[in-house]
Parts: sequence; structure tokens; C-alpha cells
Amino acid sequence: MGVYAVTGSASGMGRAVVEKLTAAGHTVIGVDLQGAEVVADLSTADGRRHAVREVLSQAGGALDGAVLAAGVGPTPGAERLPLIGAVNYLGVVELLDGWRAALATSGKAKVVVFGSNSTTTTPAVPTRTIKAFLSGDVDKAVRSVRLFGKGAAPIMYAGSKLAVTRWVRRHATTPEWAGAGIRLNVLAPGAIMTPLLEKQLATPLEAKTVRRFPVPVGGFGDAGQLGDWVVFMLSDSADFLCGSVVFVDGGSDAYFRPDVWPRPVPISRLVPYAWRFLRYPGNR
Repeated sequence: MGVYAVTGSASGMGRAVVEKLTAAGHTVIGVDLQGAEVVADLSTADGRRHAVREVLSQAGGALDGAVLAAGVGPTPGAERLPLIGAVNYLGVVELLDGWRAALATSGKAKVVVFGSNSTTTTPAVPTRTIKAFLSGDVDKAVRSVRLFGKGAAPIMYAGSKLAVTRWVRRHATTPEWAGAGIRLNVLAPGAIMTPLLEKQLATPLEAKTVRRFPVPVGGFGDAGQLGDWVVFMLSDSADFLCGSVVFVDGGSDAYFRPDVWPRPVPISRLVPYAWRFLRYPGNR
């Protein structure tokens, strides 16, 4: 049985993950604003540092895995933009940086970061927004989306999820992560019936948009099913899963971009592709 840290543990998909893990006999250290083993506000630097310290303390400095499920949705309002960025991006990368050594003690730890299918279904997310996140500058990311006015929140949300997904992809294969036996992967849900979605459906304007969004299999996903996916991605069966992005969204991603991925490496990318191939330690 393992010891796992789960952010966003008190509700929604995070709570479903906790229920699945505890039912399987694992120890879970939940992190949330309330009703968790570690009460912390991940939108603040102090809250994120507190979450890192308290989880390490309760885990005795050793973790078998982590699930980063805490997130802020694309609710409209200029005051929401910094919150979206801080929780969805910094609330993942800063915690993982702080827990990395504890995860490495396992030798076979698994990490699941909750992304979103908004990364491929939200158009016009500025490249500068993603770059701002990846540099750790949430304020700059906020400034980069203000030109969208009332539509800034969905762009900020998608930008935060794009950036955190790219962070995982960049770090997953490095000596500090894969080389230390830690498997980093992303789970990208679509519309899952959670308190956040219920809130959106209770708002007429948002409900209209949500219900019109293409979901080829129909309806909404179930949080418990997402919990099952997470349990699998934390298991020994996922030892060979590294840097992957798993879409569980009822087919929305495939509907919008059936021919975008996978694609062959274009000729314009052959030089950097060859450079990365040759610099791989096993080829030296």
C-alpha cells in the first residue's frame, strides 16, 4: 500500500480519486481549502509552501505518488484571472518541485497532473500567455489575456492548462524525473459532472455554451470513472507511461482535430529532432 498526496481532495474529481485510493487501502494526504489533511490556499505563495511542508511532514519525507487535481475553472470576472493562473499552474509546478525528492525515494513513484481538453478545443490562446506561465510569471499571463475582455477567463484557463501540460512533457523525460523513477503524466478530462460543472449549468449563459459543446458520445463524464483512470495511472501497469497526455473527454478532442495528431516530423524540424536524438545519453 502506498502514500499519496492529492490536491483538490475535498470535492469533484479530487474527492473521487481519494475515495478510490482509500478504498484500495492506500494512505491519502489530501490538500484543499477545507476538509482535508492539509488545509492550504494554493493561490498564494505561503499556501503553496505550507502545502509542500505539511505533506512532507505527514508523509515522513517519502511519497509513492501524487495527484494534482486542484483547479479553478473559467468562471468570468477579471478578479478570477490571477486565481486561475496561480492555482492551475503554480499550484502544480511548485508543489511538484517541493515533493520531487520525496517521490524519488520510492524508485517507482507516479504523478498524475490534471490537465484539460481545453488545451486542444479552445482556439486563439496566445503563445505569449503560455510562455509567461512557463517563466512563472502569472501577472504577465494575466496581462496577456485582458484584450479578450469578458472572454478572458476561458483563454486564461486554457493557457494555464496548456502551460502545465507542457511543463509535464518537458520534465517527464529528464534525469531528475524519469531518471529518478518518477513517472509524470497528464490526465485531460472533458466535461465531467462535478460541483464546478453543476455551477456552470446553473448559470443560463454558461449552461447554453456547455450544452452546445460537441461531445460525440453524448452527456457528461463521471468523476468516479476519472478516479479509476487515476488509479490505473498510479499503478504498476503504468510503469511505461511517461510524459503522456490521456484525453478522457467523450471524443471532443478527436472531433475537433482528427488529423492534427499524430503527425510525422516535418522536414523543418529534422535538425532539432536529430540534435535531440544524438544528445540522448544512450547515444553518446
